[in-house]
Amino acid sequence: MKTNFKTIVISDVHLGTKGSKAKEVSRFLKQYSCENLILNGDIIDGWQLKKSGAWKRKHTRFFNRILKMIEQENTKVFYLRGNHDDFLDQVLPLQIGNLSIQNDMVYESQGKKYFITHGDVFDSVTSNFRWIAYLGDMGYTFLLWLNRQVNYHRRKRGLPYFSLSQYVKSKVKSAVSYIDQYEEELAKMARAKNCDGIICGHIHKAENRVIDGVAYMNSGDWVESMSALAEDFDGNWQLIYYNEIVFKKEFDQKVISLPEDALKTVAIQKLPDDGFNKNIFFR
Repeated sequence: MKTNFKTIVISDVHLGTKGSKAKEVSRFLKQYSCENLILNGDIIDGWQLKKSGAWKRKHTRFFNRILKMIEQENTKVFYLRGNHDDFLDQVLPLQIGNLSIQNDMVYESQGKKYFITHGDVFDSVTSNFRWIAYLGDMGYTFLLWLNRQVNYHRRKRGLPYFSLSQYVKSKVKSAVSYIDQYEEELAKMARAKNCDGIICGHIHKAENRVIDGVAYMNSGDWVESMSALAEDFDGNWQLIYYNEIVFKKEFDQKVISLPEDALKTVAIQKLPDDGFNKNIFFR
């Protein structure tokens, strides 16, 4: 039986890239029903598709899942533009039935207002120095490739998933400093817009905390952390990780064959926070 939420927010799926967890996010959305689904930017990675990316059947299935939510569950879907799907500039704003494509939005619930934006507009690197952002994108893509090779050998040895890219990035002091500044600036923007909080993506770091009295929430990504934000009908927000709900069911059903100790470890672990996106050090 599905768990029902008022609103679910996901971002940074990066469809069209090898690192995209398209199959996992589709399975994730099958577990829930919601009144509002907010796709908060970088759902399609236009940058990679222009270079070496490839569109696969599992990427199409993601949108099939979205269409089923609209048609069968009457879900309202809001697709907000990100920097990697900036091709949406050519069509937005656009409203087709329960599907709305726009730059950003103000979401009101239980007497509170939240400014929802992908977040790249607050990133001077992405906004003003596109060529540097592309360079960072190439470096991050390589890091994800290396990450896949490492985890391939870990799986063969019965070891749980380890995010090499998250580990490397968490050790770069300039990256940690950037994240702190990014989150603080977004909190200031929410206050300037007379909102109680801000919801974003972009930096691939799932978060739900309060900064100087302002709720700061980041839905994470579907490249590494596989996380989403969900609001219940009382207005409470929480982070949900795919590893904790879907993986455990797959393990219990023995869909994935690993040693028992490894299964227990992977099933209960939260992926570490991803302190990066893809500009210089970030996406």
